[in-house]
Amino acid sequence: MSVPALFLMGPTASGKTGLALALAEAIERGGTPWSGVALISVDSAQVYRGMDIGSAKPTRETLALWPHGLIDILDPAESYSAARFRRDALVLVAEARAAMRLPILVGGTGLYFRALENGLSALPVADGLVRERLGAEAADQGWPAMHARLSAIDAEAAAQIKPNDPQRILRALEIHALTGRTRSAHWAEPKSAGLTGPIVKIGLLPPERATLHAAISERFQQMMAAGFLDEVRLLKARGDLHKDLPAIRAVGYRQLWEHLAGECSLNHAVERGIIATRQYAKRQITWLRSEPALQLIDPRASDALHATLEQLRVASTVQSA
Repeated sequence: MSVPALFLMGPTASGKTGLALALAEAIERGGTPWSGVALISVDSAQVYRGMDIGSAKPTRETLALWPHGLIDILDPAESYSAARFRRDALVLVAEARAAMRLPILVGGTGLYFRALENGLSALPVADGLVRERLGAEAADQGWPAMHARLSAIDAEAAAQIKPNDPQRILRALEIHALTGRTRSAHWAEPKSAGLTGPIVKIGLLPPERATLHAAISERFQQMMAAGFLDEVRLLKARGDLHKDLPAIRAVGYRQLWEHLAGECSLNHAVERGIIATRQYAKRQITWLRSEPALQLIDPRASDALHATLEQLRVASTVQSA
């Protein structure tokens, strides 16, 4: 029997971790084709050490009981990419399948899921010297000017990247500087291989957006009560991090960082953090609705666990037939 890979997707605060842990417990009790599970995080913020509260990582107690791959693998000063995620996840999925353990990939970073399933175009690795030069030019000219430069080089990429998105502007300019070819030209080339074998894609989506908005607001306030501001304060006190790093640009972290920099009050930062999280969830939902072969489930439904297990059993049987 083939071992499927479960893609457990959904917007922030939709209950993905809860369902993943319920699945893990059910499978560990026996009665399924698999010897156990391998939980793998698909979250661009949870890869960073020291970013626990604001990224909504599972608790230390949960991680001790149910270890997750691709959590706490990087320092916040480092960058992580969809290409690196794909390489890391392919290894973890292969190891899980070899041991007849069900790989459960859980998270909300849609680009990572897509890179794993479909592969990526070959792109040059990041170059520290080129990035340093481009960063210095951005500090002098501003990111809107760098975006205008990108528009002159690669209008297609510039149309897809916002002028206030330094990470993607820098990467697109870096690709051109290293290869002499645009990002769009690279993306048009044949892609690297995606994940083979059966894949089951489950999307958690509350039927009413107001329910999700309320959950987002409640969770942000819970994170503040748990010490989110102190977590960001510790990151800022290091002295080697800055607001343009991918880690610090994560939703919630960016707003509290700006408060600690004296740019706004704490109440305003929290309000903006909640709004930014809702906007992020809206983008995640838009992406989910465009995802092919996705089974949408109401996370509050009493049969969510049973429905997911049944989808997995069917995928295993069909692939083996």
